[in-house]
Amino acid sequence: MMNEKDGLLPKTAPFERYSDHYDDWFRKNPDAYKSELDLIRGLLHLPGARGLEVGAATGKFAGPLGIEIGVEPSGQMAQKAAKQGIQVVRGVAENLPFADAAFDFVLMVTTICFVDDIFFTLEMPGRDKNESIVYHHHR
Repeated sequence: MMNEKDGLLPKTAPFERYSDHYDDWFRKNPDAYKSELDLIRGLLHLPGARGLEVGAATGKFAGPLGIEIGVEPSGQMAQKAAKQGIQVVRGVAENLPFADAAFDFVLMVTTICFVDDIFFTLEMPGRDKNESIVYHHHR
């Protein structure tokens, strides 16, 4: 699974190399970004709830949505999210490093296409009996 040449996992390698390009999309498409935030904000409607974003990337969703904790496998993305005030835990969706019922809701934005086991990933947040919001946008 590891690429011996650069030591990166195949699904994180693009995010390590192109994290600036990821952020550029949001800067170049502010209306689409705002629409996505507004949509998710409307789905959350959980004032004061403690949330987790799985696949937090650079914090573009967790930060504005008031989600203080994120899980992110990419070091470059995690560093950027931390600069936005997100407490980032390095990890993957299939192995969340938190106790059951640690969060009121779990948010995944464009994460499903990068996980190894979609069904297991979707069951993981359910172990908390909390709300899960999976949002996948197409660019």
